[in-house]
Amino acid sequence: MTRITNKHLLPIYDRSMVEWAVEAMVTAGIEELLVVAGGEHIGDFLRILGDGHSYGLESVTYSVQENAGGIAEALGLGERFAKGGPVVVMLADNIFEKTFRPTIDAFKANPVGCRLVLSEMEDPAHLSHLGVPEFDEDGRIASIIEKPEIPPSHFAVTGVYCYGGDVFDVVKTLKPSGRGELEVTDLNNHYVAAGAVSFDVQPGFWGDAGESIEAYQEVGEFVARNGANKL
Repeated sequence: MTRITNKHLLPIYDRSMVEWAVEAMVTAGIEELLVVAGGEHIGDFLRILGDGHSYGLESVTYSVQENAGGIAEALGLGERFAKGGPVVVMLADNIFEKTFRPTIDAFKANPVGCRLVLSEMEDPAHLSHLGVPEFDEDGRIASIIEKPEIPPSHFAVTGVYCYGGDVFDVVKTLKPSGRGELEVTDLNNHYVAAGAVSFDVQPGFWGDAGESIEAYQEVGEFVARNGANKL
């Protein structure tokens, strides 16, 4: 399917995947949005989302990521958009049963460092495909391990990240990983090492519809039965 379109344009129940993500951001209190996508499909996102007004947004800006340089690189493209202020990043293949507005409200009250949204998951085999936090004896995140063979906890780092305005300077210090990308896990571990990371555990269902065809089908079936982004 993704040979002919961007995965975020695939349907989840009665609308495209990206529209669920936009609804999630609006429900969480976000009013201005930057959409970063590959140049081949940026026009498709524009045709769907337009100026964002029909979705409850004040504005939508679009930016092209020329190469597959990683999530952190995509974030770096938003420096001018952010104008030195804090930002919220959401990967558009993440689907939440309930709104993550409490996380956004908490970060607005203290918009420094990094604030993550975690989801508790019991299946170690599933966790081995995700970023998993390791906790110290005080319950703080000690490190985040990407795709661990033996997960150090029952929690996954979801695709919602809050960052203070310094994040763009931090992105410029990152080195490409073995696959040639600037990794968001490396970015988050920077804040872990600085003692500047906090987190919330998200209630209800969370799914990464882009993880696999099985996950995509599971998320679609859940949303068809239960909806998403509930207050």
